[in-house]
Amino acid sequence: MATAATMVSSAGALISMLGEDHPSLKLYALKLLNSFAHILWPEISACIPQLETIYEDGESAHKPLSALLVSKIFYHLNEAEDSLKFALGAGSLFDVSEDSDYVRTLLDKAIDEYASLRNKAAEGNADKIDPRLEAIVERMLDKCILDGRHHQAIGMAIECRRLDKLEEAITKSDNIHRALSYCIHVSHSYVNKREYRQEILQLLVKIYQQLDSPDYLSICQCLMFLYQPEVVVTILEKLLTSENTDYVLLAFQIAFDLVENEHQAFLLAVRDQLPDPKSKSPGQPQSVREDLVPATNQPTDVPEDVQMTEAPRASDESLQPVDSAEKVYAERLARIKQILSGETSIQLALQFLYSHNRSDLLILKTIKQSVEMRNSVCHSATICANAIMHAGTTVDTFLRENLDWLSRATNWAKFSATAGLGVIHRGHLQQGRSLMAPYLPQGGAGGGGSPYSEGGALYALGLIHANHGEGIKQFLRDSLRNTNVEVIQHGACLGLGLAALGTADEDIFEDMKTVLYTDSAVAGEAAGIAIGLLLVGTGSEKATEMLAYAHETQHEKIIRGISLGIALTVYGREEEADTLIEQMTRDQDPILRYGGIYALALAYRGTSNNKAIRQLLHFAVSDVSDDVRRTAVLALGFVLYSEPEQTPRVVSLLSESYNPHVRYGAALAVGIACAGTGLSEAISLLEPLTSDVVDFVRQGALIAMAMVMVQISEASDSRVGTFRRQLEKIILDKHEDTMSKMGAILASGILDAGGRNVTIRLLSKTKHDKLISVVGLAVFSQFWYWYPLIYFISLSFSPTALIGLNYDLKVPKFEFLSNAKPSLFAYPKPTSVPTTISSVKLPTAVLSTSGKAKARAKKEAELKAIAEKSGVSDISGAASASGKGKSSLEKDVDPMQVDTPVERKAEPEPSFEILTNPARVVPAQEKYIYFLEDTRYVPVKLASSGFVLLKDLKPSEPEILSLTDGPSSAASTTASGSAASVQQESSPAAVMAANEEPQPPQPFEFS
Repeated sequence: MATAATMVSSAGALISMLGEDHPSLKLYALKLLNSFAHILWPEISACIPQLETIYEDGESAHKPLSALLVSKIFYHLNEAEDSLKFALGAGSLFDVSEDSDYVRTLLDKAIDEYASLRNKAAEGNADKIDPRLEAIVERMLDKCILDGRHHQAIGMAIECRRLDKLEEAITKSDNIHRALSYCIHVSHSYVNKREYRQEILQLLVKIYQQLDSPDYLSICQCLMFLYQPEVVVTILEKLLTSENTDYVLLAFQIAFDLVENEHQAFLLAVRDQLPDPKSKSPGQPQSVREDLVPATNQPTDVPEDVQMTEAPRASDESLQPVDSAEKVYAERLARIKQILSGETSIQLALQFLYSHNRSDLLILKTIKQSVEMRNSVCHSATICANAIMHAGTTVDTFLRENLDWLSRATNWAKFSATAGLGVIHRGHLQQGRSLMAPYLPQGGAGGGGSPYSEGGALYALGLIHANHGEGIKQFLRDSLRNTNVEVIQHGACLGLGLAALGTADEDIFEDMKTVLYTDSAVAGEAAGIAIGLLLVGTGSEKATEMLAYAHETQHEKIIRGISLGIALTVYGREEEADTLIEQMTRDQDPILRYGGIYALALAYRGTSNNKAIRQLLHFAVSDVSDDVRRTAVLALGFVLYSEPEQTPRVVSLLSESYNPHVRYGAALAVGIACAGTGLSEAISLLEPLTSDVVDFVRQGALIAMAMVMVQISEASDSRVGTFRRQLEKIILDKHEDTMSKMGAILASGILDAGGRNVTIRLLSKTKHDKLISVVGLAVFSQFWYWYPLIYFISLSFSPTALIGLNYDLKVPKFEFLSNAKPSLFAYPKPTSVPTTISSVKLPTAVLSTSGKAKARAKKEAELKAIAEKSGVSDISGAASASGKGKSSLEKDVDPMQVDTPVERKAEPEPSFEILTNPARVVPAQEKYIYFLEDTRYVPVKLASSGFVLLKDLKPSEPEILSLTDGPSSAASTTASGSAASVQQESSPAAVMAANEEPQPPQPFEFS
């Protein structure tokens, strides 16, 4: 055939043979034309009608070959659809294994066509699929599986909605666990339809359970998405009843991983469905819990404390003797219920943040001194910055040292100042109410104190108990019902919404609805937001009822609160929310359109859904309201945070818009999507916006830059140091706009948030959305209208720590390796006192000159002595006679050479660092973390941060616990609380205890 190819220069003779009557001549011509179609297609294209006639009317032997030939001609004519149509008619002659551009192009077209038809069929509005097209796709899938290209087969099967082929591709894979992990990643990243994603996950759970050694960690993550708590309970029970402690550790690890995803309703369902041990008397699990986490100075007169601690004490006398195996099971159940309640992780995080606190009080002192007395905005911003900087650390030293300055806060500033304590003490579940007792309403509608501090205290209680409010919900409900003061109602609604977040409690909803229908602007706005927090992610029909009231009320604040509340209810509902989104975004009221944008952002959060992105970009450039346009650009950050590297590219043109509201939205979109990543492209986009001509754009850019740079060191990106100096310059500049200065102050707090030990994380380590973090940033972005909502950013903070736990949930001492230079991930250097004294000591050069003069006089005296000894009268002669002696004298005497280079020579920095459990591990450092070989402890799963259960290879040997001595006082001292914390990380005696909380601070009031 190769020799024939050189001889055939024209298709004319072969084309004329197609008109012959003899079938064999036609067949011969078709074969040759098919062989040379890639060369002779321009000539053959003239006889396409003739070839089509042969295909339609000719003998069966000619049809497949003529169809293949026509397909190739249409391919060269760039008619892909017609080419595919005739390739289907070629049947088996169309060889999917052929490695040619023609086959590859048509296969791509066939897969796209088939996937499109399958998707339309799933929606119920598609034509019948050509079985020939299905056959080609199946042949391609079979070939991929046969060739071992399982990832390619998985991708095609998912795209074509062929779950049967997906199962086949996974089960025939060489490494089933890796194939399953890849499938989970693809389903979360590329499957846009929520129902279809759940079908895939259901299949994966089935495959996982059929394995000889199921990956229970991955199974339970899938089951959480499917909302099947009863199956998770079955798995946990199976693991807990095992005699092998490795399975028990695995159960604990599953519980910690589920808690990290912050799905409170699911966690409560799992915990409530776990059985109570039959052999115990009432209260025994709590007794075990008390042994695990002894209470520390808990007041007995506080209701929520009674709930947590009274039952164990009452049950001590009534314990019945139980079988040892049942007792062990009871202990395990108590531990896992404590983990699922969030108490264990919250306590450990609280203690870690306290012991590793590295916040720099000098930064706050500088801000305080630079803020003008009359500027209440910057005054409030400084209080907010302090709260964010010490979030979760329980260190309120700055407030105690500046009570007079703090007392200048009035009205709503006092509300914010009091609420800031909730951020500082976030997670102090055991003593939250006693901490806020001086400010809380003291019975009835008013306790005689300021309603602003009382409302702020109720808001603070919600922040302390956010997502874990079982012990405080009733108190907040009572406070809400017992007052008619709108400021207190405002704080109580926000606090109650945070404490009952995602629980969809009907009674609480009715209480909030009552406040909403009072038509009070201040209380109604908070009630609208709080209802959204209560119903977050439920897709409740109550959203329609709220929307109807939004059309009735005349208060813009209430409409805005309801709009955000409705958006929160459709969190994560994706296409289910499309009808509501369409209704809101087409409304004449710009505030409801604004709410529709948030609904769109939260419904499609983290999906990178193309349809959602197109809609947001459309509103960003076409809506008549600046508020809606700003929000539409900002909302891109919520849709794209799973692919942060894409966000700067998407909003790059919008960041150069003529409209300052659009530029502001672009800045915050990048800040939200790229938070904590230190992404170079994001920093490059934000840098010009920090010096924008409009003050509020600068404010947004500074806050966004701090969100991107949180936990990024100057050694890894020099622009971090430049940004810190820029913030200092803006804060100290008396002529800077208030808006910009406020942004710089808040940015300083976010940059050093949580004692420099937290980052903003919207995705868990398993790449699942962290509901509380996303909701926190969504409400935080409302600070444009209402500054007290700034504190919601604390909900998105995640400790940057690796905390290893043993079977008893204690923190043993073990070491692991960070295979990178320590400076890359070190804490920022503490700021030094302003160098005002150095200006007085500037005449150092004079002192140096006088030193040289003295040295010279001394040298001349020595030369005279040498001259007298040697009998030389001339000093110069003695100098020449001394020779080397002179130069040695000069070397010894010259003060400029006293600091020898040997002393200044720096030691080369090590290329690795040994860290001790628990340790600070920032996100960029996680890929460098390795567990050492031949150590006593082995992790249950390979994780480089978060809570990791450890298997003890030497259980008979005594354990050394890292966290033995708890802090004697978290914040009761004045200056020592924060200053001493700088040295606490290295001091073994000053670290936290695994089973103790910091002591509550001494109560103080400001008025």
